[in-house]
Amino acid sequence: MTNSMGAAAIRLEPTAPPVMQRARGAGRILVAGDDGRTRLRTLYQEGCAKLRLPNTHDGSVQAVLINTAGGLTGGDRIDWQAEAGAHARLVLTTQACERLYRSTGPDAVVETRLTVGENARIDWLPQETILFSGSRLRRALSVDLAPDATFLAVESIILGREAMGEDARDAHLFDTWRIRVGGRLVHAEANRIDGDTWSRDGLAALAGNRAFATILLIAPDAARRLDAVRALLPAKSLSAASAVAGRLVIRAAAPSGLALRRIIAPILNQLSGAGSLPRLWHL
Repeated sequence: MTNSMGAAAIRLEPTAPPVMQRARGAGRILVAGDDGRTRLRTLYQEGCAKLRLPNTHDGSVQAVLINTAGGLTGGDRIDWQAEAGAHARLVLTTQACERLYRSTGPDAVVETRLTVGENARIDWLPQETILFSGSRLRRALSVDLAPDATFLAVESIILGREAMGEDARDAHLFDTWRIRVGGRLVHAEANRIDGDTWSRDGLAALAGNRAFATILLIAPDAARRLDAVRALLPAKSLSAASAVAGRLVIRAAAPSGLALRRIIAPILNQLSGAGSLPRLWHL
């Protein structure tokens, strides 16, 4: 085909959309009890997932989970795996709050699998996750415990950046927990947050709050801790605690991340195996 000048016309072929670079990471740690102390047996890290082991003075191993990508966006994926063998104590925390940035379509995926052996303990104490406007996160926590094991967990979500006046109304979260003791499912939940007005403003949901958290303790003495935990809950906060069948569950919501931390930090201090939060929570 030619144009009026007789030159050959240029035919433009459609081009495929660019393939975006995605963050991938996997981290695994295994510890075992040894003469009253906990010893490292396996440490594996791949991609953007890193683990660091600060010194401790209470016989436990503390592992700091780090995402070197600096945050997550659509299509990113991180897998964490940890195991505490018989009589071991392991504390897992994060270097900082995890940030979820705007997605162009797919979810960011974070999956965590924990195994707690005979008379062992894992404290799962990540710092808050911040959902930016337009972010999408699909997260799953799966835990297998021996019948006499102890497990403490917290997950906190902050919706939007308060300093930016952002409430992340269009952020999406789908979060599932599956906890088994001796192979039997004892705790299951699924939380979904999206742009639906009821989920953000409904009295039975967040009631307009921008931050919320769940704390779970599974231990032989969990029910006996209920009164002490309830005494720590602020009288005028949207928070409550209950205990049933070896489980202690605390739910809390607050207008900001700082207000939420002021609610949950004293509770975690009391329930943690070390009697205090990891130092990174205080930096």
